[in-house]
Amino acid sequence: MTLAPTVEPPARAPAADHHDLDRAARRVLVTNWRLGATVPARHLYPHQWSWDSAFIAIGLRHLSSVRAQRELESLFGAQWRDGRVPHIVFDPQVPVDAYFPGPAFWRSGAAPGAPAVPTSGIVQPPAHALAAWATYRADPAVAHARGFLPRLYPRLARWHRYLLDRRDLGGAGLASIVHPWESGMDNSPAWDSPLSRITPVPPDSFTRRDLAHAAAAERPTDLDYGRYLRLAADYRDAGYADSPDVHAFAIEDPLYNALLIAGEHALADIAAAIGRDPAPHRATADRLTAALMSRLYDPAAGMFFPRDVHTGRLVRSWTIAGLMPMVVPGLPVARELVATALGGRFRLREACPLPSYDLAAPDHQAGRYWRGPGWVNTSWLFWHGLRLHGETALADDLRDRLLRRVREAGFREYFDPLTGAGHGTDGFSWTAALALDLIRAA
Repeated sequence: MTLAPTVEPPARAPAADHHDLDRAARRVLVTNWRLGATVPARHLYPHQWSWDSAFIAIGLRHLSSVRAQRELESLFGAQWRDGRVPHIVFDPQVPVDAYFPGPAFWRSGAAPGAPAVPTSGIVQPPAHALAAWATYRADPAVAHARGFLPRLYPRLARWHRYLLDRRDLGGAGLASIVHPWESGMDNSPAWDSPLSRITPVPPDSFTRRDLAHAAAAERPTDLDYGRYLRLAADYRDAGYADSPDVHAFAIEDPLYNALLIAGEHALADIAAAIGRDPAPHRATADRLTAALMSRLYDPAAGMFFPRDVHTGRLVRSWTIAGLMPMVVPGLPVARELVATALGGRFRLREACPLPSYDLAAPDHQAGRYWRGPGWVNTSWLFWHGLRLHGETALADDLRDRLLRRVREAGFREYFDPLTGAGHGTDGFSWTAALALDLIRAA
């Protein structure tokens, strides 16, 4: 099953009531553009982040297809020899103390196969093939002239191969994340139990920079950071080698693997567009979908849950990650996921953006990072999945409410899913980029 035709129909112009929002979103992306890439936010996140760039490219294609292509090309220019795409590519022009942990912590220059530019050593969710295909479809003529797909395809394939081979820590075919930051949902309640086994570094051994730009009540705790740094330092000190013995935290995450599967479908379309054989990618997608269903889906719950590789048990935490397999073409339980999203835990018809964590849970926190607030990117993914599976009325309603939220609260990093209050930093790039995409959605 393909995600879309090779040539995308012309994007519609923004409706009259979206003109101001459209212009404001463009201003955010222009302001946050650096030489070849877009920072997520000028002060809080002053470098290039991996899955941010994927979502940003999806929106940038409506502003400049060349700039969207360069966004992805810049990121993959920092790919490691083993295929991994680092979660941060550091800008040498930014002061070294502007973000922590910075290049001095990760020491990528000492790692075998790392690029010349300083990077982190961990990765983020593989949304890049989806973004590359969408970017190509926005302007195939320009993409052909620049050789965009033929140049990017081998790098995307190597990236997926790294995840499929080096990160199959559970031995069942699914990719494992080895750090909460790799999930994109850093302090998700789903990670509380696996993280409880990790001894944090002492709190006086590091100085956080994020709290200079965001309220402590809206960010992960110092205890969280202590454990994050322990995991990252252990991985670094092992030379960024991948094995269950190195990784005290190893999780098969539904969001991560859903994007990998959707990405394999996108790679099949890319392969066909450049005269390569798409069949291996489709076979991989089918195999991964079967593993996703057998390993992470709970029929009684109508929900996907992460699996802890070390214990072999599902982590039964009701987070937005469990709904993200909606992006998988041909998913056999799409209707069940819609029913779960409509229920009291996520309240699809009311909450906007969809909450990152169970609205009915006693420890839901509507303003603390991934412990309750709604994020535009995960709601965009669910919207994409609704359209993919024919739920057009729900998709259109979610789109309209997302745009209304952003118009009212601004391009915030995340939002209270019920009141709409904005949290985190402002002028956030993927919020602006995905708003552009939603404005132009047919």
